Amino acid sequence: MITAASAGTWTLGDLTVNRIGFGAMRLTGNCGVASDRERVIGVLRRAVELGVNHIDTAAFYFSPLRSANELINTALSPYAGELVITTKVGPGRDPSGEWLPLARPDQLRGQVEENLRQLGRDHLDVVNLRQNGLESVAEHFGALADLRDAGLIRHLGLSNIRPQHLAQAQAIAPVVCVQNPYGVDTRRVHDQLVRTCGEQGVAFVPFFAIAGDGREAGGVAGNEAVAAVARAHGATPAQVRIAWTLSRGPHMLAIPGTGDPDHLVENLAAGALRLSPEELARLD
Repeated sequence: MITAASAGTWTLGDLTVNRIGFGAMRLTGNCGVASDRERVIGVLRRAVELGVNHIDTAAFYFSPLRSANELINTALSPYAGELVITTKVGPGRDPSGEWLPLARPDQLRGQVEENLRQLGRDHLDVVNLRQNGLESVAEHFGALADLRDAGLIRHLGLSNIRPQHLAQAQAIAPVVCVQNPYGVDTRRVHDQLVRTCGEQGVAFVPFFAIAGDGREAGGVAGNEAVAAVARAHGATPAQVRIAWTLSRGPHMLAIPGTGDPDHLVENLAAGALRLSPEELARLD
């Protein structure tokens, strides 16, 4: 049976993860069709059984009826020692779901504590600062570095950044990962940032790698080159997109999310899909 280990591993600081993980954004039903609650809990447990040990989530992943963090807690607590849960702070939503302004540096501790409560943890493995519109992330990242020193956070990362933000953050504390939109036909302006992260040993964790510019709507972006390569391998377009992501370097981590147990197995199987140089050139 193909498991999440098929694509190899990478380290986030001192934490080793399989390169195919799981993104929790779609679990709440905000993205595409909502799955039955028990089915979603079953998908999370099955993911871990199949070797997924890197789960990406956030306190602001919630719908009127569900919270991704609460679903993870229900499904997986007490947590396996090798399971790495990555969350993100910066954005926030009020109880009705409306987006709030980006958190100030002095508000980040409250967001970290919210994630701790929802997940039932006494520390967070990795916390990404998801910025929006900041010229400098130094003050915000410095606040998270203080929380790391206080033992609430183990490792720090960045999300939705411009290239200069990486150097600003690394002048304060180590950065173990960068999360930006990136895929075959999505935000290829980040090609250089992907290379920079690889050179510095920083994981690059793309989001919207499968949905493309469809973003939160879910599904798989249409692309004839992707479809042709998928047909040649007897694979799905989503699997080709995941395989392409992993081909960009050993530091690339995929976090496809789904509430469908069959799609979960398909996503993990993409770790064993090897694309030829000619196919990669066609996709580029």
